[in-house]
Amino acid sequence: MSYAGKIEPPTAPSLVGPEPLEIDLDVNGQRVAVKVDPATTLVEVLRNTLGLTGTKIGCDRGACSACSVWLDGDVIASCMTFALDVRGRKIVTIEGLSKGDRLHPVQEAFIEHDALQCGFCTPGMIMSCARLVERNPQCTLDEVRQAVSGHLCRCGTYPNVFKATLAAAASVSGSKEAQK
Repeated sequence: MSYAGKIEPPTAPSLVGPEPLEIDLDVNGQRVAVKVDPATTLVEVLRNTLGLTGTKIGCDRGACSACSVWLDGDVIASCMTFALDVRGRKIVTIEGLSKGDRLHPVQEAFIEHDALQCGFCTPGMIMSCARLVERNPQCTLDEVRQAVSGHLCRCGTYPNVFKATLAAAASVSGSKEAQK
């Protein structure tokens, strides 16, 4: 097979490290400059550098989902994500869900329906449930179960999480209907 043009070989990736480097991140709508070691995870930057301690470190292996945040609108485990890999992307943490003093509907519903006990898994659960509600305000119980399927709650408050999420969805869905 012949090609009309010259094919360039792929360029080698640029190497970084081992010394720290300065990067810019978009966290909760704010541009922040941080200096990170190449092996630093996103959750470490959020908690230790930026002081956003709502995002929890549970297992530090991507198995419990306590560290869940949004990256460009998708729910990710921030303990399994290098800070260098999220440059130029939008990060939203539990602190970024509220609008000033107004909580996100899922945050309000978690309080109203007692969907938290020790609170350790709560931020990650809220991030996953809020993403579901924003994408599908008519979500079903099965969809809520799927959204939290990777979350580990040792207190066993799942039934209240389900109720809270469905209530928040109904609230959001109702307010969207009222706007029509």
